[in-house]
Amino acid sequence: MSRRRRPRISPARTLAAGAAALGVLTLTACGSDSGTAGDGGADGALEVTASFYPMEFLAERIGGEHVSVTTLTKPGVEPHDLDLSPKETARLTEADVIVYLKGLQPAVDEAIAQSGVQHIVEATSFTSLEAHGTDEDHAHDDEHADDDEHADDDHADDDHDHDHDHDHADDGHGHDHGAEDPHIWLDPVKYAEVAQGVGTALAEADPDNAADYEANTEALIAELTTLDEEFTTGLADTETRTFITTHAAFGYLAERYGLHEEAIAGIDPESEPSAARLRELHEVAEQDNVSTVFFETLASDATARTLADDLGLKTGVLDPLEGITDQSAGADYLEVMRANLAALRDALGAS
Repeated sequence: MSRRRRPRISPARTLAAGAAALGVLTLTACGSDSGTAGDGGADGALEVTASFYPMEFLAERIGGEHVSVTTLTKPGVEPHDLDLSPKETARLTEADVIVYLKGLQPAVDEAIAQSGVQHIVEATSFTSLEAHGTDEDHAHDDEHADDDEHADDDHADDDHDHDHDHDHADDGHGHDHGAEDPHIWLDPVKYAEVAQGVGTALAEADPDNAADYEANTEALIAELTTLDEEFTTGLADTETRTFITTHAAFGYLAERYGLHEEAIAGIDPESEPSAARLRELHEVAEQDNVSTVFFETLASDATARTLADDLGLKTGVLDPLEGITDQSAGADYLEVMRANLAALRDALGAS
């Protein structure tokens, strides 16, 4: 059976205060030769490059009319597998600001490190990361961990006990970076923390328009606060708290709202589950009264559909929001997240 984690639910009223407290900006100064940040393109707009859709959404909503945003991950492309062409890598050096999320796209991480751009905004620096995934993920990580007292005591005994303070980036659980879950944008509270950081970054890069960036940031955080409240209320009373997904993208969301995610694959959507893992999922589905197996829009649904057929369960879409396409259940982050909430309420038997 998979390890169970005690859910950690933060009150919605703490969102705005928590986001504001994380307004300290981490910028990587690399001695750019591409011009002074804030000069912008030919139309005067600040040239912002985003690594994939969740970062693009923040840059566009916060930057407004003052930015021109391009994304490295085109619609319909699974971001975990993105490779950059030499032309795309070279174009990256022309950005005034880069907004990305470390650990999700190795090719992007490498290209950004070599870009020489002055203003680089890394999303995970504004919030805390945790380890999620399947037992198979953790077993693989443990094979590469040092067999020391720290790993033995903290990792084995307290790995999934989250009854501690929200700010626990350095709490001593001892996960290497490969074990950390990058899907922070699927938790509206964490996403708001990142939004605060991006807003501060844009103001640093373009101080003439800092007041507008601040106002846009506050407006977006208010929308994310409302979204968090909708999830809290909408998932408060359900027949079951367990849902099955294609890959372990919804760990932060599950912890935020007291749910339990069981993933077919791990953090990597292309990983193949073992026979033992599939047997575990059969047991979980029966014991926890699971009604639905969720698949995604950008990853293969073959294993999810096979599992659902074997168990006589329904299938549904739970979108990890790694990109917006014509098949998405909404035009932007907020619309798709509300579609995810409706899908979860139906699958969990919410009243």
